[in-house]
Amino acid sequence: MSNVRLTLMEAIARKLTVSARYNGNTIKLAPHLLFERHGDLFVGALNMSKIWRSEEERKLGHFKLNGLGLMELIGETFVPLPPSQTAALRSEDIVIFAI
Repeated sequence: MSNVRLTLMEAIARKLTVSARYNGNTIKLAPHLLFERHGDLFVGALNMSKIWRSEEERKLGHFKLNGLGLMELIGETFVPLPPSQTAALRSEDIVIFAI
């Protein structure tokens, strides 16, 4: 099992933020779920580096694990988003681990 996957599973279980490199930038994520789509692993996470116009606008982004690098637990806890802001999975997605 990869370090990224183990780090994400710990972060989801303990509701802890992580930092990661994605598309050349360091971002802070609040991971909510780990899932598989067409054989690839993804994390559904709130991008806390993004500036949201309102609390209601916030939603999970889906990040392919192969595209995430240098992942580390930050150790800050987060309050999970309500289900209405986390449901954007496709019918063929397989949830592996979730809050």
